[in-house]
Amino acid sequence: MTTTAPHDNAHTTGGSSPGSAVGGGRVFAWMLILTGAAGLLASWVITLDKFKLLEDPDFTPGCSLNPVVSCGSVMESEQASAFGAPNPMIGLVAYGIVIAVGASLLAGARFPRWYWLTFNAGTLFGVAFCTWLMYQSLYDIAALCLWCCLAWTATIIMFWYVTAHNVRHGFLPAPAAVRSFAEEFTWVLPVLHLGVISILILTRWWEFWTS
Repeated sequence: MTTTAPHDNAHTTGGSSPGSAVGGGRVFAWMLILTGAAGLLASWVITLDKFKLLEDPDFTPGCSLNPVVSCGSVMESEQASAFGAPNPMIGLVAYGIVIAVGASLLAGARFPRWYWLTFNAGTLFGVAFCTWLMYQSLYDIAALCLWCCLAWTATIIMFWYVTAHNVRHGFLPAPAAVRSFAEEFTWVLPVLHLGVISILILTRWWEFWTS
């Protein structure tokens, strides 16, 4: 028995024609809504805590639990405003868009190839940015933010499922074997991705976790 990826209501085994518009199944749509909501929640909480830190430098965020899980250390770092504005403010917009796409799919919307590829590019940027932030958190800032981890997880899941969606419909060229894998085992990709991150976190602070 295999676990299948969220099916799309316009799924075709051999892919869709370049000009065709496709939608997404309910499970796929809800995946976008829930991951977008998780990222939006994380961005909202971090933004509020960031404002409180600006008002009171002695403020301690509720998720600052110990020297490793220290949201305050992450929020006060230079990396927390990589583009000049606090990173979570970007998340408020980006995750809101993801929720809107998921809700549109639930309503029966269908989008052309260029739309899906643009959406995929956005999730790719999100994963790349999260990967940079992960590296900075582990090896430069030397602290983790739990709300950031929630946003990372949401972004990774949505990226792999949107990519698999585009592969299945032929919007991203791939051999038949890869399309079949994207259809049946999409869940493996985010699980492996998140597993690698978990191992990096575990080994980075092994002495702390085991002390």
